[in-house]
Amino acid sequence: MAEHKVTTVYKQGMQFETDSPTGYKTLIDTSPENGGNNDGMGPKAMMLSALAGCTGLDIVFVLNKMRVAVPEFKMDVRGELTEEHPKYYDKVWLDYHFYGNDLDQNKIQKAVDLSKDQYCGVMEMFRRFATVTVNVHYHAQE
Repeated sequence: MAEHKVTTVYKQGMQFETDSPTGYKTLIDTSPENGGNNDGMGPKAMMLSALAGCTGLDIVFVLNKMRVAVPEFKMDVRGELTEEHPKYYDKVWLDYHFYGNDLDQNKIQKAVDLSKDQYCGVMEMFRRFATVTVNVHYHAQE
């Protein structure tokens, strides 16, 4: 069974430095109203970024295997927190935006579906506690 380990070290104020299993480091902080300085990503925002990163990596990998070029691709992820503590995302919206002319929408949709339904472990984790709504948008470039 695969295992990942990260080490998170307290720095100052409300700031922490965390690493990835590969050694990449990033800062975690919170907003001034919660005692921080916004000098890093908030933990919940990191979760939304992890979802985008996981599914984005899947999609690029699948599209490369299909030999489908997408000039520009981005994802917007929005989460709605519960009102009661502990607050967690119970609703998440993931919007994929693909930009280009002559986009192969069938293959792009297949790549999105493979990530969403089969490959993205972070997506599966989110589904355990949130309703995840996925939308795909195609934009022509001028």
